[in-house]
Amino acid sequence: MAEDRPRLSRERVLESAVAVADQGGLDALTIRSLAQSLGVKPMSVYYYVANKDEILDGIIDLVFSEIELPAVGGDWRAEMRQRAGSARRVLRAHTWAIGLMESRSSPGPATLRHHDLVIATLRAAGFSDDLTAHAYALLDSYTYGFALQEAGLPFAESGAVEDVAEPIMERFSSGEYPHLVEMATAYYLQPDYSFGDEFEWGLELILDGLERRRRSSA
Repeated sequence: MAEDRPRLSRERVLESAVAVADQGGLDALTIRSLAQSLGVKPMSVYYYVANKDEILDGIIDLVFSEIELPAVGGDWRAEMRQRAGSARRVLRAHTWAIGLMESRSSPGPATLRHHDLVIATLRAAGFSDDLTAHAYALLDSYTYGFALQEAGLPFAESGAVEDVAEPIMERFSSGEYPHLVEMATAYYLQPDYSFGDEFEWGLELILDGLERRRRSSA
């Protein structure tokens, strides 16, 4: 007797699409590979999604649904800090999504709700319309940009920095790059250094600047 499989649904199709993309990237995500992961024929998948664009719309909405939503009326800095940290964690789990977060022309309900609540949180804190737009663009640019840079690093953990740096340091022996040598030895190669710690430092700098603008425009 064949093993019983969970009933196919649009939700299950999209969840499987996320799993395929997580494992092999967007290039690995096709109707055929998706059908194979579900254990069905490709025509069964087409019943729930018309094409790859519809799949991308759906899985980006799933990614947005994983990001913690800010609480309107709460401390805006704490809410934006929590939201940015959550977005970074989610994008570390779904690196393929980094360049797609704002690219879809048919955003889903989770995406729209996310944007609406971020705007509402800033507006409730006293941000004007234009300052809200500037703040949102700045926070997302920083968060997505940091996630992209972090995903591109040639090491996964801070402890691996030395292994990557050793062959690079050999090229510094000529003395042509004294400032790089100084930064590497005094900062980057220290035992407690982690590139991920830079995220909080930069985020606080942005929040400080936004708070000053909020106060001056109030």
